[in-house]
Amino acid sequence: MHTDVKELFNQLWANYLEVTPSAKKIHAILGSSQQDDVINDHIALRTFNIEKVGLDKLAAHLLALGYTEGGEYHFEAKKLYAKHFEHKDPTLPKVFISELLLEKCSEKLQSIVRSLVDQIPADAVTADNFLYSGRHWTIDQQSYETLLAESEYAAWMSVWGYRANHFTVSVNALKNYETLEAVNQALKDAGFPLNTSGGEIKGTPEVLLEQSSTLADEAPVHFTDGTRTIPSCFYEFARRYPMANGQLYSGFVAASADKIFESTNVR
Repeated sequence: MHTDVKELFNQLWANYLEVTPSAKKIHAILGSSQQDDVINDHIALRTFNIEKVGLDKLAAHLLALGYTEGGEYHFEAKKLYAKHFEHKDPTLPKVFISELLLEKCSEKLQSIVRSLVDQIPADAVTADNFLYSGRHWTIDQQSYETLLAESEYAAWMSVWGYRANHFTVSVNALKNYETLEAVNQALKDAGFPLNTSGGEIKGTPEVLLEQSSTLADEAPVHFTDGTRTIPSCFYEFARRYPMANGQLYSGFVAASADKIFESTNVR
């Protein structure tokens, strides 16, 4: 496992850019001339609740670097469970890890997912690069279609594997933009499509967190029986509000996160 937390995020970022080229363009739009005000609020990771690769296995990489568990979240309709993790150093990104609850899915989906996870070498899960190691398996287009019909989340995991599903710009830290509305307008003016599920802005000042996101970029995916272009990763934007004690809220709002997941939906 990594011993340098900043190196971990550098590698996650480089891996994310490989399939999310829009992120660099967005950086250029939002950042001031110094570019040091595009601060990463959080990243998100996805997995399945199979012991070999469950949420806790991903979290172990973060706990080893001084992260501690924050809140937990339930997404009944999407059959997901999630936790977020924070570091005592507030300049380090929070990490949101979710897992698909296979026992709530069809036997067909479970069978496909287990066949994918079986292809992961046992020692890969504790390797330094696991959180950005991508896909460890082969998959055909029919299996992908079967997953897609039941769970967009499972289908996304089946083609992209282990990587940051998104990075998130801290709107609070931007010098040129004060509101999420202004950020969204700048992105739309530049031609970036936004996730409008649940509205362009999810959340309110009352729940202490506002979020928006682009729709995922698209990138070619190689199957055993051909290549096709599929939504990859996206960029999120978060504005946090102060709690009664004056500190910025550091958690997440499940109702908003539920809609953010849809940024990777096939369209």
